[in-house]
Amino acid sequence: MKNTLNHKHARHRARRLFALLTCLMLALAVTAAPALAATATPTVTGDALQAVSKLSDFIFSLIRAVGLILLGYGILQVGLSFQSHDPSQRSNGILTIAGGIIIVFTKELLNLITNAG
Repeated sequence: MKNTLNHKHARHRARRLFALLTCLMLALAVTAAPALAATATPTVTGDALQAVSKLSDFIFSLIRAVGLILLGYGILQVGLSFQSHDPSQRSNGILTIAGGIIIVFTKELLNLITNAG
């Protein structure tokens, strides 16, 4: 009897790990961007502003990747909560989904706030 419980627990953990890794790979695939060669610009100021802009875009793409991972994990939590009938896990999953959505759209929210003022 104890051996079957351990087997079920191991299967459950393996499925959860597989789902988490799948969400991670999906997030990495969605946020992948091709590297393009930079064109030569005649001014040093233009180069500096372009470098800061590229750095900002890179940081926001990393933040978006973290948001997508949280979003996937929240969806996984909600799905598992329906399977185990656990309302507290369901509420945590919904909060994780909401946080993931906010993190994914951070750049758009900041642009909306700064352009409104």
